[in-house]
Amino acid sequence: MSAEQYNEQFDSTNLLVFLLKWKKQLIIVCGAAALISSAVSLIIEEKFESTYVFFPAFSSSISKGVMTEDAGAKNDIVQFGEEEQAEQMLQILNSEMIRDRIVSKYQLMTHYEIGADESFPQTKLIKTWEDNVSYKRTEFQSIEIRVLDKDKNMAAAIANDIASLLDSAKNAMIHGRAKQALVVIKEEYEKMEARMRASDDTLRMLGEKGIANAEKQTEMLSQEYYKVVAQGNKSASKQLKQMLDTLGKYGPLQERLIDQREFELERLLLLRAKYEELKVDATQNVTHKFTVNKAWASEKKAYPIRWLIVVVSVIATFVFSVLIIIGLENYHRIQKR
Repeated sequence: MSAEQYNEQFDSTNLLVFLLKWKKQLIIVCGAAALISSAVSLIIEEKFESTYVFFPAFSSSISKGVMTEDAGAKNDIVQFGEEEQAEQMLQILNSEMIRDRIVSKYQLMTHYEIGADESFPQTKLIKTWEDNVSYKRTEFQSIEIRVLDKDKNMAAAIANDIASLLDSAKNAMIHGRAKQALVVIKEEYEKMEARMRASDDTLRMLGEKGIANAEKQTEMLSQEYYKVVAQGNKSASKQLKQMLDTLGKYGPLQERLIDQREFELERLLLLRAKYEELKVDATQNVTHKFTVNKAWASEKKAYPIRWLIVVVSVIATFVFSVLIIIGLENYHRIQKR
């Protein structure tokens, strides 16, 4: 093997020799990278992090959790939610309603130093919001609300308010839907009440005609009628015959109304119970979460991690410099050949 071939193989395989050869240049470059990244990390604005942790509740309806009998405990208001409820909560947390309420309350356009005359201010606001506010589901099915801000007290306040607005947002959704259903149930309930009043009026009218229980009365009067006919009492038989005719005319109506009223009463009680449940859902506010940890003002900054920025910058600069040196050496060898 020639000396040139040996040197080429030696330079490309022995990294230690290569690094010692270029140690001065690498030290200078890495030192410069450390100084620059340190200066940049000092310029980056410090931010504090606050976290609110909660479990979603299983039942969203207070009426189903409290007023409805549930042997399987599927609507238990004190039962922790599962994956489905956690996903629903995350979707609500990402809603515009919550974001807009927080932006308005804390004047985040001014706080984030976004001018209304800038190009695409709303887009910039949403991007900054997404950088500073995040939600995630943990392995234990709980949900974390994380807020970064240069003001540690504001970070905690925003996180707690988001959690509070979560209940308000979900209650508003439930109230809106329950109120629509309440109108329908109320109309049906009032119609059923009107039908029952009409049935009661008719039964009262039949009672005034002497019809209390058509079947038993017909049986008793028939026996009396045949007795007086056998006795030859024409006056009594005529009177009984009129009563039997009245029973024959109105008896079936009375029986039908009694059966109908029994069905309507059962239906009315069901509508009444549903009406009371929906009334509760349409008016009452209830929390939909179990709070584990409320957000509090952090004592230490969470961002930036200056030592990490410096270390990553130095390592990246070192690797990039080595690659450039290897490329240049190979280029010079090719040129020399």
